[in-house]
Amino acid sequence: MIDEDLWSAIGDPTRRRMLDLLLVDGVGTATSLSERLPVTRQAVAKHLGVLDRVGLVHGTPAGREVRYRIDEAQLARAVAQLSAVGSAWDARLRRIKQIAEAIERERKA
Repeated sequence: MIDEDLWSAIGDPTRRRMLDLLLVDGVGTATSLSERLPVTRQAVAKHLGVLDRVGLVHGTPAGREVRYRIDEAQLARAVAQLSAVGSAWDARLRRIKQIAEAIERERKA
């Protein structure tokens, strides 16, 4: 079953880039991420809130900042869902190809 909120969160390119940065760095704050993205710190904080709500990241207060880390279990769940969607589409495309080839054979005969 596809989690629509999860995919809505991942669907945004800025949030995907934030996830990439957190995967590489291990941890990040709204300030540290905003320094590497073409958006404001406030926008990054809002994006982090979305990612936190769907469970892809978790924040831990650290002084005046919140340090965010990837939730590996939720990310693995997202990857598994994407793999399942990919497999389903691969099967559909194989079937479409079979139908198109059958039509072509009939047309040539």
